[in-house]
Amino acid sequence: MRNSGLSEPPGPRKPLDPQGDDPLDQAVWRLRSRACWDDAAALLAPRAATEPGAALQRTAVLIERCVFTAGGWGAAEDSLRATEALATEDDERGAAACERGHLAYASTLLGVQDRADEARSALGRAAALLTPHSPTRPLLDFRRGLIAQHLSDNPSDATAAFQRAHTGATAQGHQLLLSFTWRHIAAMAEHDGRPAEARHGYAESLRIREELGYLVGMAPALVSLAAVVDDPAEADRLCEEAGRLVRLLGGVPTWLAERLR
Repeated sequence: MRNSGLSEPPGPRKPLDPQGDDPLDQAVWRLRSRACWDDAAALLAPRAATEPGAALQRTAVLIERCVFTAGGWGAAEDSLRATEALATEDDERGAAACERGHLAYASTLLGVQDRADEARSALGRAAALLTPHSPTRPLLDFRRGLIAQHLSDNPSDATAAFQRAHTGATAQGHQLLLSFTWRHIAAMAEHDGRPAEARHGYAESLRIREELGYLVGMAPALVSLAAVVDDPAEADRLCEEAGRLVRLLGGVPTWLAERLR
């Protein structure tokens, strides 16, 4: 798919959205939204040593760094193992399995190591462990959609999974996840030759990211929208803005920096 790209994934629980009162969550959000993943992980480290929720959030931070930079795999794997060791309840184990599936998916998609079978197995395990109303369920649906879209080349399954994730994210108020579901629903519409729906979805994804201040995710949203707008001058403007943001963040995401050279 020409414009599907690599999904820069949201984390496993709502504190990724900058809406809570917890100062730690707010500080972590500010750092990771500006590509400062090491600093965000360091802030979480004390709690992550003993608290399953913080350990899960730290793991999500480090996996996000892998996706944006194609590096840091060892640190993400170590954090994930620690998270799995702390998990005692089914929902915690399911959320950890969801992160394992995503790490394996990213490794496969970026050509680091083929872990497609591990990705599918881990997400299947997460589906068995998570309750239907778990806050992680919409994220799981989204990530199963990514597998169908990018690894299985199954557009119909991908679209259905993204729609389920979109419905769940809307019901739970996961604004950042909605920016991703909009983005990938738009990619499926573009793939199916429905440009008006694609433009709408990409525009909604960009709007949410701008409202949330998700700086690191704005360049991919701009490039996706540029690919489907009718006006060539507008497309050039969007790509120029994307390039400016990538340079501002020091060449992140690395896979997009290469395209914009």
